[in-house]
Amino acid sequence: MKRAEKVSQDRKSLAYRVREGVNIHWRDDGLVLILHSPLKAVVLNRSWAPVFGRLSTRNFISFEWITFSIGQADPVKMELFLNQLVRKGFLEQEGLSDLLHYLSVSIIVPVKNRSQEIASCLQSLAHLDYPSEKVEIIVVDDASDDHTPEVVGQFPVRLIALAQPKQASFCRNLAAQDASGEILAFIDSDCLADPCWLRELIPAFKDVEMGAVGGMVDAYYEAKGLDRYEKVKSSLKIGSWFRSTHEADSFFYVPSCNLLVRRDLFLKVGGFEEDLHVGEDVDLCWRLRDEGYHIEYRPLGKVYHRHRNQIKSFCSRRFDYGTSEPLLQHLHGNRIKKLIFPGAEALFWCAIALSILLNSLPFLAFAGIVVLSEVMRKFVRTRQRKLPVAPFYLFPAVLRGHFAFFYHCCAFFSRYYLIGSLLFFPFLPWVSALAIGMHVLTGLVEFFIKKPRLSIPSFLFYFSLEQLSYQLGVWWGCFKRNYFGPVNPQIVTKMR
Repeated sequence: MKRAEKVSQDRKSLAYRVREGVNIHWRDDGLVLILHSPLKAVVLNRSWAPVFGRLSTRNFISFEWITFSIGQADPVKMELFLNQLVRKGFLEQEGLSDLLHYLSVSIIVPVKNRSQEIASCLQSLAHLDYPSEKVEIIVVDDASDDHTPEVVGQFPVRLIALAQPKQASFCRNLAAQDASGEILAFIDSDCLADPCWLRELIPAFKDVEMGAVGGMVDAYYEAKGLDRYEKVKSSLKIGSWFRSTHEADSFFYVPSCNLLVRRDLFLKVGGFEEDLHVGEDVDLCWRLRDEGYHIEYRPLGKVYHRHRNQIKSFCSRRFDYGTSEPLLQHLHGNRIKKLIFPGAEALFWCAIALSILLNSLPFLAFAGIVVLSEVMRKFVRTRQRKLPVAPFYLFPAVLRGHFAFFYHCCAFFSRYYLIGSLLFFPFLPWVSALAIGMHVLTGLVEFFIKKPRLSIPSFLFYFSLEQLSYQLGVWWGCFKRNYFGPVNPQIVTKMR
């Protein structure tokens, strides 16, 4: 039995359940879902009561049963709404969405001098759980001087061979112009696709406003310490939660090694910027957003990436990523980097700092007053909105916000200013010590969140290499272009 056929037989139908940590409260005009960590709430119409009565059992409930219970609702709109609750953290989902209409897909793979990798990539694409008559595969060889064209020729794919090297963006654009699919699916030659790659991502296009969707990029190698670091901290890995431009900030994007986009929209915006050799996927996603279309990331539709697992190439790639940031922000001047300094949080940490420096209990007491006043303010707001949130949950929510603010300040400093602060060590050693402390704190938080199969010292070693390499690239790009937007953010007290 072929692997794709086995996957089809084992496939689970789409189902949902309430996420752990979510409480459901019933009231006369509807029901309230409350997530306690992080604290957020949503009010739903009373018609959802039967559905959430079943969902609250913590068992997965089929989407078919949910649509039957609601009655005359449009199944597509119903699925989009439930997916919003998934992205916001109130629901979990499993299984695959039904596709009454399979969109035609053109899979585009640029390649150069990767005869072994492209063979593995094309073998994985041959086992996709998607109707073969709806899929075409286009490989664009960027003037390889090894056996790559001959290897590609052994597979039932279309090969476009270039006489002169033109870089990956040119190859992708060339294939897109000649593609016949409604959807363009981009994957790199050093990646392998999971059999469910297309089946798990294509349903996102049920939303007519969805311009592009990206899936998870997982590490192919796991043997070395650097492999295990990349598995949790790769620049290509967006995370384990659903994300969308409906909620994400204006800098959100998905990487081109696992990217599906509507062909007509791709051609409308001009495809990838061919003068960009790093960050071209960021630029494309931002232009798609500027056209009014949404982009979504799903921790599904997995591809496995053969990352660079040598220290030198690892650092070099992070440096390259850094150099692209000043250029991208300069090209997209409407995207101004902001650093949030909320008044209450900033006041709290100033009081904590003064209490430590001056050994003063009054400043520590003032910090406590700031926390209590924030708790009271949130308590009043929840009562005004008739949200049944107990004060017991408001106190940790406020503290979490204060510590999150401190972490993000440390993370920004570690990302962009660690090298500069170290240069001051002979003159102001306490500044360097503070910088190292902020950097280590950031790394420790990342360690406990990502949970890598590494020791803490090993993780901090690779984390430090990444931060230093990336910020060297950023500063190099800033001086080269005389543009310092990435390292000089706008200070705001709250996000719009």
